[in-house]
Amino acid sequence: MAVHAHPDDESSKGAATMARYADEGHEVLVVTLTGGERGSILNPAMDTPGVLERIDEIRREEMAEAARALGVRQHWLGYVDSGLPEGDPLPPLPEGSFALVPLEESTEALVRVIREFRPHVMTTYDENGGYPHPDHIRCHEVSMAAFAAAGDPERFPDAGEPWTPLKIYYDHGFTLGRLEAFAAEYAKLGEPFPLQEWYDRMREYRSGRPDGLSRVTTRVECAKYFPQRDDALRAHATQIDPNGVFFAIPMEMQQRLWPTEEFELAQSRVPTTLPETDLFAGIEDEIQ
Repeated sequence: MAVHAHPDDESSKGAATMARYADEGHEVLVVTLTGGERGSILNPAMDTPGVLERIDEIRREEMAEAARALGVRQHWLGYVDSGLPEGDPLPPLPEGSFALVPLEESTEALVRVIREFRPHVMTTYDENGGYPHPDHIRCHEVSMAAFAAAGDPERFPDAGEPWTPLKIYYDHGFTLGRLEAFAAEYAKLGEPFPLQEWYDRMREYRSGRPDGLSRVTTRVECAKYFPQRDDALRAHATQIDPNGVFFAIPMEMQQRLWPTEEFELAQSRVPTTLPETDLFAGIEDEIQ
């Protein structure tokens, strides 16, 4: 079970890993906490009359197409996108938005889905949300609370039969180390790096902070499924520009230089040896 804040997050974070496990016969469910109603239209080709007025419906259609591309199931938890506040000081979040919902309420809602789907593994974001969007931070808080509560019969007794997930991971897909590998390859080729602006921003943001790569415990080989990942990204046409940064590095180069997706084992209820190459490491012996 992959828990994400908005539609399109599942396609930019751990998507190829999900596609691999679905292809190998595992049941994979994406839980999307909000409808992404306040997301901007980031693809100029989609910024046309009538799109913004139908954004709720369009984002649901996009999510369905992305799930088909990855071969996974998807469930809406039903909360309203909080938006990304901007300004100094930051404005208050819109009333009724996901980040303002009491944690106990949203935790119970996610526990209900966990108990119904019965996952052995969950993925979510770290305590910083991957980046400090209020819905991403809340996604972390809700995921960790639900992971702790789902197996406890005294918590949320009306939310289904208790089920105890065995492992939960943080996604660490956007790392400086990954960009450095591609930048070095372009330097070797004597060509300009198409992600230079993104690279510079990342270096500035990471200045004095450890890179997420330093926290990685688990690298999943999934290069074969990068095309499905990209198809899922393109499905989110209001959010993803097909001429944008996600597609700037040639597929062959990505598969050759960085054929994995990275995760951090946050909690495990089964013995496992780090580093890992499989999110299910240690689980097979436990469930036999």
